[in-house]
Amino acid sequence: MQPKARSEITTAAPDDRRALGDPGTPAFRVELYPFYLINRLASLYNATIEPKLRAIGLDIPNWRVLMILGEREPRGVRDIADAAVIPLSTMTRIVQRMAAAGLVEAKPSERDARVTLVSLTDAGTRKLAEARASTSGIYRRLIDGMTGEDFDRFVTLINTMHDNLIGRMD
Repeated sequence: MQPKARSEITTAAPDDRRALGDPGTPAFRVELYPFYLINRLASLYNATIEPKLRAIGLDIPNWRVLMILGEREPRGVRDIADAAVIPLSTMTRIVQRMAAAGLVEAKPSERDARVTLVSLTDAGTRKLAEARASTSGIYRRLIDGMTGEDFDRFVTLINTMHDNLIGRMD
């Protein structure tokens, strides 16, 4: 007997509702469709933080760049675009606007002049601190009621779905 493929949905257990989230089944229920739920959550989160960011002179793309550079800098524009899930051409314009506003510095890499490295300026570091303070309460509200184990499991599940979509079945 062959083992079941990882992607096969079994419905043997009465509490296994995965098939209800499959848009290819007649029993499909949008409220059990993971991508609807993920998009709904991300959209609500963005709509909730956007007014807080606007109040400090930022938009969501600028906030993403600041948060990404806050983890590690300098970073190449392509690396920032990938981390922010924003097309490279769009990210290039965002970085140019942020440089003009004095929040970041962009310069060619000494190792490879084709790569533009981006770093926070002092003003960018201050704006990052302001953005973190502005959005932290929303994040804390978002995870309220989750244990550390719940949070870790949630992150693991989201990463598993991501890996499945890009073809890695680790």
